[in-house]
Amino acid sequence: MKKIKIGIIGAGRIGKVHTDSITFNIPGAEVKTIVDKFMNTEIKEWAASRGILNTSDNPKDIFDDSEIDAVLICSTTDTHAQFTREAAEAGKHIFCEKPVDTDIDRIKETLKIVEKAGVKFQIGFNRRFDHNFRALKDAAAAGKIGDTHMIKITSRDPEPPNPAYIKDSGGMFVDMTIHDFDMARYLSGSEVEEIFVQGAVLVDPEIGKQGDIDTAIITMKFANGAIGSIDNSRKAAYGYDQRAEIFGSKGAVHSRNDSRSTIVLSNDEGVTEEKPLFFFLERYMASFTQEMKEFFEAIETDGEVPVGAIDAIRPVQIAEAALESLKSGQLVKIQY
Repeated sequence: MKKIKIGIIGAGRIGKVHTDSITFNIPGAEVKTIVDKFMNTEIKEWAASRGILNTSDNPKDIFDDSEIDAVLICSTTDTHAQFTREAAEAGKHIFCEKPVDTDIDRIKETLKIVEKAGVKFQIGFNRRFDHNFRALKDAAAAGKIGDTHMIKITSRDPEPPNPAYIKDSGGMFVDMTIHDFDMARYLSGSEVEEIFVQGAVLVDPEIGKQGDIDTAIITMKFANGAIGSIDNSRKAAYGYDQRAEIFGSKGAVHSRNDSRSTIVLSNDEGVTEEKPLFFFLERYMASFTQEMKEFFEAIETDGEVPVGAIDAIRPVQIAEAALESLKSGQLVKIQY
């Protein structure tokens, strides 16, 4: 079977992660071309070290290449919709990092073009492929805790971003919490119907000056009757805090943080254990590889992608409702 040939747009942090996942862990796929609008000697040398000799600053070098089967869109958010449209019109299968866009109507218009083209489209919510969260989902789906009553998600970054980043990020709900909104849908197996948000600027006042928040408590009601909560912070002094719990009629299942080791030291000074892994590259590296494997499997078998078009829209709609709740101080019923 021939290898699936890939073009990657965007050679920043996440573009490099996907390149390495494919190059070192997925023998059935090959990155043929990398494009970055800031292409330079450093990127070219890095690509060459991965055996990738085709580099460019023009996405058309990917879209016009008949050998390339699929495109990974890892560029800045403001380019995702346009590149998704161009890839679909070129007949390429598409993996797009979240979100497709911050505007719901633009997302819908873009996905109509993808549907018309008949290509595979997967959105980059990698946490669904994490071994902890997938085990939570599987336990609940197997009926081990009965009917789901409550979902609790804790998601706290180890350090805040540069305030300058906030301006173009779409805000905390689109940049950070969007993963948690997707996880709430994934773990509950249901859609969010109502949302209420309390937020504050407690980490960095400069974030507040950009019109954003850095700390939030979010409560939700799901269509299946369950209720849920998300707590977010831009700074957890002890590391990347990523935990979740599903509570049901017959029990509960929860996940702990990953750490470098599972040792617990007990002595006369107390009982201590390792801090969580520092940030998302350490915590979720295996999930990035797994999402690529399942994307390529859908292409090879002409099967369904695991995270598709509806999953590209719903978390952004929830984020939009969350912002409305934050601004109004009221519960918001979400209209899909």
